[in-house]
Amino acid sequence: MISLKAIIFIGTNKSGSSREAIKAAEKLGYLTILFTSNEKQLQQRKAYPDIHKMIFIDTSNIEDMIEEIHDLLDTGLEIKSIVSFVDPFVHIASILCDEFCQNYTSSAAIEMMEDKEKTRNLLKDQPYSPKFFLKKPHESFSNNMVFPLIVKSPKSTGSKDVLLATDKNQLDSHLTFLQNKNPGETIMIEEYIDGPQYLVEAMVYKRQVHTIGIIEQEITKGKRFIITGYGILAEVPSDIQKGIEEVLHSIVKVFDIENGTLHLELRLTEQGWKLIEINPRISGGAMNNMLHAAFGFSLVEETLKLFLGEQPNVQPRHKKFIFTKYVIVESKGVLERVIGKTRATKAPGVVDVYVKPRKGTLLTPPLSMGHRYAYVIAEGKTLAQAKTNAITAAKEIKFLLKAL
Repeated sequence: MISLKAIIFIGTNKSGSSREAIKAAEKLGYLTILFTSNEKQLQQRKAYPDIHKMIFIDTSNIEDMIEEIHDLLDTGLEIKSIVSFVDPFVHIASILCDEFCQNYTSSAAIEMMEDKEKTRNLLKDQPYSPKFFLKKPHESFSNNMVFPLIVKSPKSTGSKDVLLATDKNQLDSHLTFLQNKNPGETIMIEEYIDGPQYLVEAMVYKRQVHTIGIIEQEITKGKRFIITGYGILAEVPSDIQKGIEEVLHSIVKVFDIENGTLHLELRLTEQGWKLIEINPRISGGAMNNMLHAAFGFSLVEETLKLFLGEQPNVQPRHKKFIFTKYVIVESKGVLERVIGKTRATKAPGVVDVYVKPRKGTLLTPPLSMGHRYAYVIAEGKTLAQAKTNAITAAKEIKFLLKAL
């Protein structure tokens, strides 16, 4: 008999952290309910056996969702939490949780983290905050910032609408593009930060900050900045650990976070650590599986416990060097078939292989993180060995495309 205690999820991807969270909720014995505005998910209903109830609804319309939740409560369900592991629904889920459940996280902190403009303004006096300028609609940009510059929408996620401008012509072109795309929106212009980039996964429980994982990122620069490699450090050099934890503790204090999960992207520069961005959730994609391979626990499962008012356990069960290599395509075309997945799976050190697109899907060089089409997670005795194992296996995966 399925429990009448339910968790409502707002949005999910077919795979990755958001889907892993739903599977974790089922494993913990909860009825899983998904609110989705993705029609494809209803058409592929059989591919989601871990979702007990799927409700097609406008996930940006809070009034519609409130009405639907009242209907669910009328059927006798006990809704224990309302959550989202997907941009941009983390804040909406938290507001609904405030209304219908006991919310152990802070909606105000989540809202600020989801909005890059509010985040930059809140942190502007901190030494790790880059120089930035906010251009309001119909305002001209005359500033003495030095090229190269980063131009982005404050609501952008997953590398969408994050553009590099190396001169005034490029800057003007990017500003026009973003203004046309989102006419009433502020555009953010930031100094370009050079240096190695790190991703930091963190959890806060009763104001105690836990650094879950420190991950070196590999960036592929095409039309966008796309992360195509992640190296989890099983042993973190003490200077890196200390510098990152200073920034992390400062952010948790400024945002006044009592409980919650977040991830930061930071770059190490000659002037010290600089914050690229913050998000109020675990990273998407393979992150939960990578951390599980590295440390032996499921971060999404421990996050759900946190959301349910229970004590999470994020003590590593083991420590392994893990590298994840993503596969992208260099030209546009329709997928005819994928070869090499079995060979990749059998390659040395490989922990997990995932191929996303089905036959007939249009594949394109990456304009966002959503255009990464496969990944290989591999382990090794050192990070260099894990990386070699992942890259070698990933080279086996080939997408045969029919050109357009």
